[in-house]
Amino acid sequence: MADSIETMIDRLRALEEQLEAAFAAGAATHGLELKSGKPRFGPEVRASQRGHKRPIDVFRTPWPTLLTLPLIYGMVIPMALMDLAVSIYQLGCFTAWGIERVRRRDYVVIDRHRLSYLNPVQKLNCVYCGYGNGVIAYAREITARTEQYWCPIKHALKVKGSHERYAAFLDYGDAEGFVKSSAAYRERLKKAKARAEAARGD
Repeated sequence: MADSIETMIDRLRALEEQLEAAFAAGAATHGLELKSGKPRFGPEVRASQRGHKRPIDVFRTPWPTLLTLPLIYGMVIPMALMDLAVSIYQLGCFTAWGIERVRRRDYVVIDRHRLSYLNPVQKLNCVYCGYGNGVIAYAREITARTEQYWCPIKHALKVKGSHERYAAFLDYGDAEGFVKSSAAYRERLKKAKARAEAARGD
């Protein structure tokens, strides 16, 4: 059963890679090119995009939306605190445990403000959402690695939106498996760090 689950996980990852390739192909149809890891559009595409830019019109913004602005942008403070807290946490804990730290730049991606068809307010909103969702994804991966290190056990109840490591965790109630395999889950994290260091030439 464990082998079949691992096989299904591998198939899911392969499908995710195919989806990413399809997304990239879709973006390319709009003239997107990645140069040195940064999105670029040609002059003609940028000019066309600017033609779709909408002007800022505060008076047409629904008043309930305006009232929620302090709530929306006030969340930047707790998000920044979480960003700092989990960064310090993994620096201390993951270093002590000998496992690979999560690369923040892989999760916190802020690039939509470069789009020429967005006005300044829309660009600010995109920066906010990119940062917020990125920090949550970054923190999620840090806690996922922590969970694999300390408690790689599935819940008895169904969990919506579980992280990608969860599928390979031990079944709820598998006492023998936990005793035999919990150390192996930690070892996988340490081997992942060794592979990453070898790839970087550390």
